[in-house]
Amino acid sequence: MIKVDELRESYLSFFESKGCTRRPSDVLVPRWDPSVLFTPAGMNQFKDHFLGRCKLDFTRATTCQKCLRTGDIDNVGRTAFHHTFFEMLGNFSFGDYFKTEAIHWAWEYLTSPKWLHIPQNKLSVTVYKDDDEAYNIWANEIGLPSERISRLDEDENFWPASAPSEGPDGVCGPCSEIYFDTGCVGTVEVWNLVFTQFNRVGENTSKTGLPNNLRPLPSKNIDTGMGLERIASALQGVSTNFHIDTLRPLVEASAEVCGRHYAPDSDDGRRFRRIADHVRACTFAIHENVIPGPNKEKYVIKRLLRRAVLDGHQLGLRTPFLYQLVDKVAEMMKRPYPELQETTERVASVIRAEEENFLGTIDGGLAYIDRIFAQMQKENRGMVSGHEAAEMYQTHGFPPELFETLATERGLLFDWDGYKKAMEEHGIASGAGNVIELFKSGPIDQLKKQVAATEFVGYNRESISDAKIVGIIAEDVLCDHYNLKNDSKTPVIVVLDRTPFYGEMGGQVGDCGVIFADGLCFKVIDTQIDGGLTLHLGMLEEGELRVGATVTGSLDHERRRAIRRAHTATHLLHAALHQVLGEHAQQQGSRVEPDALRFDFPHPKSLTAEELVAIEAWVNRAVLVATPVTSVVMPIQEARQTGAMMLFGEKYPDEVRVVGIVSDHPISKELCGGTHLTNTAEIGSFRIVSEESVAAGTRRIAAYTGLQAWQLGHDAGVTLSAISGVLKVPSKEISTRVEALAKEVRQLKKQAAVVKGGVSVDTLLTAAVTAGTTKIVVSEVDTADAGALRDAIDQIRKKSESSAVFLAAKGEEGKVMLVAGVSRDLVSSGLSAADWLKAVAPIVKGGGGGRPDMAQAGGKDASKLGEALVAAKKFIQEKLG
Repeated sequence: MIKVDELRESYLSFFESKGCTRRPSDVLVPRWDPSVLFTPAGMNQFKDHFLGRCKLDFTRATTCQKCLRTGDIDNVGRTAFHHTFFEMLGNFSFGDYFKTEAIHWAWEYLTSPKWLHIPQNKLSVTVYKDDDEAYNIWANEIGLPSERISRLDEDENFWPASAPSEGPDGVCGPCSEIYFDTGCVGTVEVWNLVFTQFNRVGENTSKTGLPNNLRPLPSKNIDTGMGLERIASALQGVSTNFHIDTLRPLVEASAEVCGRHYAPDSDDGRRFRRIADHVRACTFAIHENVIPGPNKEKYVIKRLLRRAVLDGHQLGLRTPFLYQLVDKVAEMMKRPYPELQETTERVASVIRAEEENFLGTIDGGLAYIDRIFAQMQKENRGMVSGHEAAEMYQTHGFPPELFETLATERGLLFDWDGYKKAMEEHGIASGAGNVIELFKSGPIDQLKKQVAATEFVGYNRESISDAKIVGIIAEDVLCDHYNLKNDSKTPVIVVLDRTPFYGEMGGQVGDCGVIFADGLCFKVIDTQIDGGLTLHLGMLEEGELRVGATVTGSLDHERRRAIRRAHTATHLLHAALHQVLGEHAQQQGSRVEPDALRFDFPHPKSLTAEELVAIEAWVNRAVLVATPVTSVVMPIQEARQTGAMMLFGEKYPDEVRVVGIVSDHPISKELCGGTHLTNTAEIGSFRIVSEESVAAGTRRIAAYTGLQAWQLGHDAGVTLSAISGVLKVPSKEISTRVEALAKEVRQLKKQAAVVKGGVSVDTLLTAAVTAGTTKIVVSEVDTADAGALRDAIDQIRKKSESSAVFLAAKGEEGKVMLVAGVSRDLVSSGLSAADWLKAVAPIVKGGGGGRPDMAQAGGKDASKLGEALVAAKKFIQEKLG
């Protein structure tokens, strides 16, 4: 039986023997490509190759690509072949070989005794109905009988599906699919050969049945894809991808951490397969620094983790368990992706933190969902409202997809449009959002076909006088000239053949400056990168821009120096974090601006004052010893051998730039394309401004360098001097004096313990009624200060382990203030202060909202306050039984 690792290597070796260049898998999260959240297919890294937008170093390629798709997420674990994360084997041609070779090589690899040796009578194929060329190759050259060749319509055998009739415009072509009769699970599609030979232009108006909107491409391409897990399951004779040699051990480990035995045909078996799939996908994504969050790819990972946690919860687990599977994922994938083993501790920490967050609200959320379903049954209502779904996500952290899954299990519908509208009303993004078309086409893409790349000369030069304008884009149109007569306030894009301007990349902001010549002045306000092109964005202040003109490009020198200070300091900060916190503190994101930087890194808790002082001191010592900063371009394999730090999830070229800060021993050595100083002493000074959490398990440090760092220190000194004068103590005794004052204030608050207006918290508690162990306080107080009402509720909750408090006060002009709060134990049982308030507020013609533990509302009819208090007491007593 062929193993998955052997199969992967076999495929790549075969196509290398056909002259294809073996390329590594692209990253799973292609941050350079705004059209996708995750890499969906092997061809994604070659988009510019297919469209002729870049210089071709090779015209044949083969890869095994890490992919992640969520379109069929509900089928994961239920069907034999669906996954979120999977590997895609592919071979590609960019204007080189075409249908004949693609078909012959696919057949050879599948059937040759030297390779997979699949019996020929087990294979059948499909072709696009009008693709006589492919049909004839299969029938006349390969020798397949006609009964094993099917002609199918554009919805089955065209890429993109139904492109001739439905679009989109752009590159497209027919495809041929190869099917394998496994005998175990029937006939399975194992390989798709896509022949990208057309450009779709406009609607199909043909009356003959043959599309008239497909224009032949001057350069025809090949894009094939074969799912590694699927072909492996077919060859290994198992009934599902989840039983291949790299996945079954993970599925069984999932059952083990849940305290169960894996029975494939049971409902639990379906859950274990889904858990295995989701934890594998999340391990790869988090390895590339995708932390669970509210938007885009971060939301996808949050959703996958919470779906797996829900499976565990439904199996009876109430503590984190997914994080225990990270080591198993790394073990199963160690041959093709050994780098996973370097981050297992960090990945497990992130997963565990997300599990703990969701487990803290899941019981209350499920109880609330059950009440929604019960209410829907009473109302004979068949659709979950968007408002209910939005409330679940905001209050209990329940992704709407999970809510929809639970609703579907009961035969209920889900109002997605209403959900998105409700989230927009609250100013919150509703999830991953839309994905841009894979092959966009615009003026920049047109320019890439004419100009392969802009030469960057800005490492050693900040001004050049012999640059040529090779492109002008104004108002989203590619043009050959532009002048002030256009009277546009929209920034214009200028592209030069060579430039000293650094385009924003790798966290470093783009340069500013000026492009000029006799009678011409173009102010550059930002510089961006798109593929190989450097885009100078700015405003024409004098003269005319014209393609072919020779110009001088000069950047803002002081601004560039300030950026260089911040960037070199960022490398020192990274090294300092390793020294003080440990090797796990790897960069997860950064921003480098003039004399300012921010740096994100994984760490399970906030940094102590002592750690921050140690980090700041470490960097400043490195500044003071005046260490040279060097940069060398070398092959990426050589860079790895030198020990240069590489960031997981970054896409690196074959030749990389290594920036080193080395004295008698290496201080820092990283792959970096940014601009740097020549000596650390030029940083001047480094001061940490803040340290905070930006996501579960992720911290952020912001810092200043150079003059900004000096100004921060100067301002702090002035402030300390002023405080010293007010407190009448020396600067070094300020903290002691402030602590003493804070203690006095706490004692006074404790003694007072009253709401403004003279009603004490103790008095409110004395009047409380009890329901079981819960104290219920429903009262009118003599203040309309919402802050004072909230403070009173907080004090009551501190004095009583279980409490439900509803306070009301009359304001000016007949208005009413209502504040409700419940203790944590009541929230966990499904009780919500927001629901309490919503049930009462309409009586006083009011409305509001808030969190499950605290909510606030205003009203317009104080005359109904007494009635509202009666309703509030009745509501809570009924809820508490």
